[in-house]
Amino acid sequence: MASSKDSKTKERISPYNDEELEYFREIILKKRDEAEQELNALQSTLRESMENSSDESAYSFHMADAGTDAQEREKTYMLFNRTKKFIRYLDDALVRIDNKTYGVCKVTGKKIAKGRLEAVPHTQLSIEAKLKRR
Repeated sequence: MASSKDSKTKERISPYNDEELEYFREIILKKRDEAEQELNALQSTLRESMENSSDESAYSFHMADAGTDAQEREKTYMLFNRTKKFIRYLDDALVRIDNKTYGVCKVTGKKIAKGRLEAVPHTQLSIEAKLKRR
């Protein structure tokens, strides 16, 4: 007896063939490598910033400078978290490629255009569904 999840997956098989899925996998892996490099750079920046803030004495550091440094650390931390989230989205897209469910809009169930997937390879929404959400 097939579960409802199995039947749902069968309905949403990728409209792209194996060769096309491998093409998208390469795009995703390249973006993932770039994001990992950015994540490592941000992590180093955060580490250096924290080390430098503890090295300064309270009297040789102006309050405005301390505020600016804290604001920069916060911005870097936000970028770090955003990059981690992007990597998760890319990893999820790789799973969809492996499951052969990649390239199907989760709202309409229709094929997501190749150009959209090339530009935003982790997307799960067609342009049609994206415009409806606005």
